[in-house]
Order: sequence, then structure tokens, then C-alpha cells
Amino acid sequence: MKDTSLNIIAISIFAITVSILLGPLFNLPEAVPAIATFCLLGLATLDSFQWQGQGGTILLDWLGGTSKQKRDRILHHEAGHFLVAYLLGIPVTSYALNAWEAFKQGQTAQGGVRFEDEQLASQLQSGTLSAQLLDQYCTVWMAGIVAEKFVYGSAQGGAEDRTKISAILTQLRRPSAEIQLKQNWGLLRAKNLIESHQSAYEALVAAMEKRATVAECCDIIQQNL
Repeated sequence: MKDTSLNIIAISIFAITVSILLGPLFNLPEAVPAIATFCLLGLATLDSFQWQGQGGTILLDWLGGTSKQKRDRILHHEAGHFLVAYLLGIPVTSYALNAWEAFKQGQTAQGGVRFEDEQLASQLQSGTLSAQLLDQYCTVWMAGIVAEKFVYGSAQGGAEDRTKISAILTQLRRPSAEIQLKQNWGLLRAKNLIESHQSAYEALVAAMEKRATVAECCDIIQQNL
């Protein structure tokens, strides 16, 4: 079961417990907590197995996403991925800055920048990933962390990005020591790219905040190179 659905179940149990304790004060019928328990747990189970936990993700994202600072961090993080992918010639197909936007696009993740990664998938399937392509994607994946640090001095996101590098190198049976090396190398290269294209990055952030299309974002980057 998805972690998000488990979180929803935990929240539901807490809410139901509170309703049981406070029910007598508000003259709630005894059946109400039982019915609520059945409905909430049923929805959590449906969400986990039918919607891959996306409903829980949307709810938790909505509950925790009211902070403007958090939304701005996500925006700057994803703009880092977008810019570096464009600079390295990896086509961006879409982006989403929250779980609801991702859901509307048919994605099952919390959001983010999506790439045209058929070449990556094909090479991984054959078990022979070229060094150049690996380096490109390592740089793109680490670019979100770099962008956050560039703006805020620290990064709160990026755990999933690091996991992608770890998973691919593990799949390719590379030494475990190489994982940290590739992450560090990706961080350094992404840092150089973002710092040397600061005006393009800032213009892209402004465009993505307005939810410009991918084509419009690419044009804005090109105009500011």
C-alpha cells in the first residue's frame, strides 16, 4: 500500500477517534463514527489499489501545500530540471507543480518535469547505457537540488532524484561507490549550467509560475541564452 494512503488512513483514524470522544458533546449518533470509519478506510483502499495512491497524494499535497514558500521552492526546483534538460538536448514533454496538476495530466507522481526518455529506457532494457546519456540524466536529475540551493541556500527536495541515479546504477550492476560519484558530478555540472544561464533560469521560473506551455518555456529559454 502506498505511503500516502497509509497516511490518509492514519489521519482518518485520528479524526474518527476524535469524533468518538467528542460525539457525546455534540449529540452525534453512535453510528456516525462507524459509518465514517467504513467509508474512509474503503476510500483509502480504493485509492491504493485503483488510483495507485494518487488521491491520497493530492489530499496530502493540498493539506501541506498552502505555504507560498513551499510552492516557490517546488517551482524553482522543477525549473532547474527543465532548464538543464533543455540545455543538454533532452526534450521536455510536460511539467506539473503539484499533485493535482499531475493527476490532470495522467501522471501518477506528485508532479515534476517529464522528459522524452525513450532512448534511456531502450538502452536500460538492453543493459548497455552509454556513458554520455548516463551523465546527461545524472546532471538533469541533480539540477533540482542545485536550483534550490542556488536560490535558497539549501535544498528540501531531491531525495527521489538521488534515488533514480541509485536505481539505475544498481540495475547496471555498477559499484556502489559510483553512485555518490555520479551524484556529485551531476551536482557540479548542473551548478555550472544554472549559474552560467542565470537570466534564462529566472525567465523560465517566471514563465512556469504562469503555467506557460512547454513550447513557450523553451522559447523563453532560447531568448535568454
